[in-house]
Amino acid sequence: MTYLLALDQGTSSSRSIVFSETGQIVAMAQREFRQIYPQPGWVEHDPLEIWATQLATAREALAKAGLKAEQVRAIGITNQRETTVVWNRRTGQPIYNAIVWQDRRAEPLCAELRAAGHAPAVQQSTGLLIDAYFSGTKLRWILDNVEGARAAAERGELAFGTVDSWLLWQLTGGRVHATDVSNAARTMLFDIRRNVWDEQMLNLLNIPPSLMPTVHPSSHLFGETNADLLGTALPVGGMAGDQQSALFGQACFKAGLAKNTYGTGCFMLTHTGAQFQTSANGLLTTSACQVAHQVPQFALEGSVFIGGAVVQWLRDGLKAIHSSADVQPLAESVPDAGGVMFVPAFTGLGAPYWDAEARGAIVGLTRGSTVAHIARAALESIAFQSAALLQAMSKDAVAAGGAPVSELRVDGGACVNNLLMQFQR
Repeated sequence: MTYLLALDQGTSSSRSIVFSETGQIVAMAQREFRQIYPQPGWVEHDPLEIWATQLATAREALAKAGLKAEQVRAIGITNQRETTVVWNRRTGQPIYNAIVWQDRRAEPLCAELRAAGHAPAVQQSTGLLIDAYFSGTKLRWILDNVEGARAAAERGELAFGTVDSWLLWQLTGGRVHATDVSNAARTMLFDIRRNVWDEQMLNLLNIPPSLMPTVHPSSHLFGETNADLLGTALPVGGMAGDQQSALFGQACFKAGLAKNTYGTGCFMLTHTGAQFQTSANGLLTTSACQVAHQVPQFALEGSVFIGGAVVQWLRDGLKAIHSSADVQPLAESVPDAGGVMFVPAFTGLGAPYWDAEARGAIVGLTRGSTVAHIARAALESIAFQSAALLQAMSKDAVAAGGAPVSELRVDGGACVNNLLMQFQR
């Protein structure tokens, strides 16, 4: 029997899973890593810690499975998408922390771009709305604010990548600087209809083209790992951003099929096939996973910035629970939220509102309100935000001549919460 090794690099943890050739999970390992908050609205990760935890979980998963690397047929990578890493090509060292997709520091630049009237052209090329969520303005911030970065970039000394590119560079010992269409589509620098970096967007953000990785289909032989990392050289046979890989994993291969991932954020996608469809309801157009020689495939996406992360806040910020698993029994200890409403806009509101200045709020508190009511309202907030995405998606589907979304396939860590799933239904 042969096996596949999946590297799942997420926002709060790195995970590795060994699959059998029949698709069964053989072993899994997971490690959390630090969340860095230099100031309000800023979120960073240490790229070297991302790499160290990912490599450690890969080794641990193989050990748990009792396998040698020679028994692994290939490695696949899925990752948090818009998080931005810039590193030195010669040394392989990052020049700054990774700026996480949740980070809002680039909003002033985005506001300037919107005010200058660039939004229609950006949406027609990239499928995206101008927002600090995406990688392009994060990259521009690094070039403008890290000492010596712009000069080094113009000399061709630096490499940019989303987390998939960073892991691939490390796995291959710096031999391969590449990404796939699904991750490139989240940079606000990529023409998703032609599957090429958009020269006008690079010029608009003053980004040297030498920084950019080569773009391949999601299913592609990206390169081989260094033999000393896992025991033998292994091919990296696929890469895809976490939400597009979930769309594929939920068998949403054709137009009209939708899924929602309940992770740190919530991300709802519906496949639109080969049709580039612009949303009239605050959704994004993005690339779906693609295989070699396939015409571009698209999806409509709605992004909730704070989904399961609200449970992390209950644990780490409010100290209301000891572990994430405690939230369900706490919320179930009351029959309802008692009029409490929770808006977890810790980093602004994503789709369909796109309000970068929104901040979190808990309203409806009375003398009878308890931490249990707040916990229940927190879970309900995840469902309410997801319902807004579903409504927007159905409106767009009807406008395009289709039917409203009738089935929603779910995955992600928070979907194990029965109370949340039943309330969502």
